[in-house]
Amino acid sequence: MTNPITIFEDTAPCSERPRPVRVAVLGCSGSIGTQTLDVARRHADKVQVTALSVNSSTDKLVAAAREFGCAHVAVADAAHRNDACLAELPCGCDAGFGAEAVSALAALPDVDIVVNALVGFAGIHAGYEALRADKVLAYANKESIVCGGDLLMPMAKPGRLIPVDSEHSAIFQCLVGERSREVHCIWLTCSGGPFYGKTRAELDVVTAADALAHPTWDMGAKITIDSASLMNKGLEVIEAKHLFQVPVDSVRVLVQRQSKIHSMVEFADGVVKAQLGGSDMRAPIQYALSYPERWEASVERVDWGSCAPITFGEADEETFGCLRLAKDAGRTGGTLPCAMNAANEVANLAFRQGSCGFTEIERVVSAVMDQTSVERVENLQQLLDVDARAREAARRVLTAEV
Repeated sequence: MTNPITIFEDTAPCSERPRPVRVAVLGCSGSIGTQTLDVARRHADKVQVTALSVNSSTDKLVAAAREFGCAHVAVADAAHRNDACLAELPCGCDAGFGAEAVSALAALPDVDIVVNALVGFAGIHAGYEALRADKVLAYANKESIVCGGDLLMPMAKPGRLIPVDSEHSAIFQCLVGERSREVHCIWLTCSGGPFYGKTRAELDVVTAADALAHPTWDMGAKITIDSASLMNKGLEVIEAKHLFQVPVDSVRVLVQRQSKIHSMVEFADGVVKAQLGGSDMRAPIQYALSYPERWEASVERVDWGSCAPITFGEADEETFGCLRLAKDAGRTGGTLPCAMNAANEVANLAFRQGSCGFTEIERVVSAVMDQTSVERVENLQQLLDVDARAREAARRVLTAEV
C-alpha cells in the first residue's frame, strides 16, 4: 500500500513553504503554464520563477525568462537550439536542449516546487526526477500518475505531491484533516463536455472543431478532446485511485454542467464535503503553490446569490465508452492503464488531424487494450516499452480502419 498524499490524521503536517518559494514551470507556454505565470505575477512577493521549459515556443520562453529573471531554461525540441531569439535570454541564464534537459530542471537545487504542466505520458520523466529529488511536485500531468502511479506514489512523501487538476485539488482540499478510513466514496465531477446528451449516431459525425468547443473550461487541444470523449474523466478516476488510495468503484463520476462544484467527498456518516469555485485553473494552481497557506485570490470571486442553478446528472458510459474503458483499465491495473493511455494519445491526435472519426477513438483504445498482455509495474523503462508498443498497435488499428 502506498502512502496517500492527502493530509489524514496519521500523516505529519507539511511545513510552511519558504518565502519566496522558488518554482520551475515545465511547459510554461501551455494553458496551465501560462496561468501559473499569472499566479506568479499576482504574488510576486511570494513566488520566484527560477526555471522554465517549453517544447518549441522559444519566443515565449525568452519573453517569460526576461520578465521573471530566470536562471535556467530548457527547450524539449532540440531542433530549436539555434533559434535567434535565444540570444535575448537574461544574462547568466543557462539553456538546455532535449527531453533530458527539461527533466533536469526538476532536480535543480534552486527549485522548491516543480509545476509539471507537460502534456501526455512524456511528462512522467520530470515527475519522477522531481520526486526523486524530494521537491514539491505540483502536477497537472495526470497521464504520469495514470501510467506510473504504482511507481511514483511510493516516492511521494505526505504533502509533497499536490494535484493541480481542479477535481483532484478539490478532493485534496476536502480531505485535509479527515481520516482515510472514514471516506465512503469520492464524487468526481465533470461538465459533460460539448456533447452531453448526444447519441452514438450524432457522435459519429462530429468534428474536431465541435469537440474543441468546451462549454466551461479553456484548455489545451488534447485535454479538450479527452473531455469531449469523457476519456479525461476516466483518466481522472484512475488518478484518484492512486492519489487517494480508493478502489475505482469508490470514485463516482457525476455530471455538473456549470463546473462550479469541482468535486465532493462523502464520508461514512453520510456527510458530503464539496469544494466550489469558478471555472478558472488559477485557483488550484495557486493552492498547490501556497499549501498549506491560502493567499489572496488570483481569480474573480463567484457571486453565489446570482449564479445559475447548479444541476447534476449521470455520466453515460455506454454512449461515451472511453470512460468505461478507462475504468476497466483502472480496475485491472498493472501496465494496462499505460497501454490504454498511449492508444488514446495516438487516436486523439489522429482525430484532431482529421484522419479518424470521434467514435473511432474508443474503438482504437478498446482494440489496443484487448491486445495488451498485462504485467505488474516494475520500473520506468518497462512503462516506456509498454507505451511504445501500444502506440504502434494503435497506429496499426488506425491504418487498418482507413
